Amino acid sequence: MIIAVTVNSHSRFEKVEKIDEKNYRVSFNVKPERGKANKRVIELLADYFSVSKSQISILLGKTAKEKVIEIEFLKKINLYFL
Repeated sequence: MIIAVTVNSHSRFEKVEKIDEKNYRVSFNVKPERGKANKRVIELLADYFSVSKSQISILLGKTAKEKVIEIEFLKKINLYFL
């Protein structure tokens, strides 16, 4: 799934808000320096979507407030043993 994310790194509250099916707003209070803000975005989105951090990647906007992010959902596979 690919989503567009608007980042507010100067918020008092940490939250992920769904604007519509493909647009989200992520708010937190971490200075955007040396990748700290991007790391926090990934952590909050991983918690929101109940996936691991390794399943989330920033495709566009690593240094911008507007980001395009890909979330890989793993399909559950049922294995039947004989």
